[in-house]
Amino acid sequence: MSVLEKMSSAEAIALEDKYGAHNYHPLPVVLSRGEGVYVWDVEGKKYFDFLSAYSAVNQGHCHPKIVGAMVAQAQTLTLTSRAFYNDKLGVYEQFVTNYFGFDKVLPMNTGAEAVETALKLCRKWAYEKKGINENEAQIIVCDGNFHGRTTTIISFSNDENARKNFGPYTAGFISIPYDDIEALEKAVNSSKNIAGFLVEPIQGEAGVYVPSEGFLAKAKAICEANNVLFIADEVQTGIARTGKLLAVHHENVQPDILILGKALSGGAYPVSAVLANDSIMNVIKPGQHGSTFGGNPIAAAVAIAALEVVADEKLAENSEQLGKIFREELGAFIQTSNIATLVRGKGLLNAVVINDTEESDTAWNICVRLAENGLLAKPTHGNIIRFAPPLVMTEEQLRTCVAIIINTLKEFEK
Repeated sequence: MSVLEKMSSAEAIALEDKYGAHNYHPLPVVLSRGEGVYVWDVEGKKYFDFLSAYSAVNQGHCHPKIVGAMVAQAQTLTLTSRAFYNDKLGVYEQFVTNYFGFDKVLPMNTGAEAVETALKLCRKWAYEKKGINENEAQIIVCDGNFHGRTTTIISFSNDENARKNFGPYTAGFISIPYDDIEALEKAVNSSKNIAGFLVEPIQGEAGVYVPSEGFLAKAKAICEANNVLFIADEVQTGIARTGKLLAVHHENVQPDILILGKALSGGAYPVSAVLANDSIMNVIKPGQHGSTFGGNPIAAAVAIAALEVVADEKLAENSEQLGKIFREELGAFIQTSNIATLVRGKGLLNAVVINDTEESDTAWNICVRLAENGLLAKPTHGNIIRFAPPLVMTEEQLRTCVAIIINTLKEFEK
């Protein structure tokens, strides 16, 4: 088959199955076009996107301002590596640090790369600033976390599917229950070698677990009192997804180290970043960390455009308003439902818990039916469905989607 020939969904799926590694389990939908809150498959069927590429496409598919910035820069200069200066990186660095309120940024490409960067930065700070003996630093993490799938990151994951047969694992991490302030305080006080606390303000992959009100603020206070760095992984929750620019802003917390990715580019290009103030970031010296593509001119131009869209179109405010409507409508349905037991979330990062076991295929089957009914979502952890549409969605569109979701869930009532 010529690569220029139009193929069917079945043919596209067969190609991936034959030639691609089987490290994902997608819904059987083959997408070929996107615009705003909509995507179309190769047969031309139109869907509402309720996953947003795991919150990378907060600004909507193919936003003209973001695509325009990418195309213009791609026609001018794409990559120099960091062996030379370029005329876009400094402009972006000034823009993004002012935007989030930090002194410096270390630009990378993917979320997992940014997490790895933050871990290295925290350890180096611990040895050179806090005075911990080299190779003895410990970083506190939370059970149920998802920070990526590199060797170091899976070493402190308790997802056996991500861990099994990938050892030996990296030492230096202490895991505590999520949303347990007493466990955090105990862990911080357990050793003089505690360097940082790495946390998702909302655990997205675990099923959109929202911590108790005050947890993040109390955690930051404990870290400050003990000279421990508070590291916020906002790769999924950041960039207006939860109704604030950052999820930590719900509790007026400013992290010591901030990790961003996904919607930092509006999904148009791989862009991630680690932000910190000079007292932390200045421990990194030439040759100690880097990336050929990190901070490239396209990434810089795209990220500026993506962040301008968030501010200009008031996406955080829209997310906050529409999220309340989503949870109110789904919550009212759940009161009389026997297929769904709970809806939870903040802004437009939400999840519905299905009345079945994690080992069941009920949530998967519901998502397949949702796709048939024109809405794309994906299960996580077996019995939880995550709903995260682009933040450019209108109230009318949201209410149409809520009706699709409720009517589909009714088809599965027991």
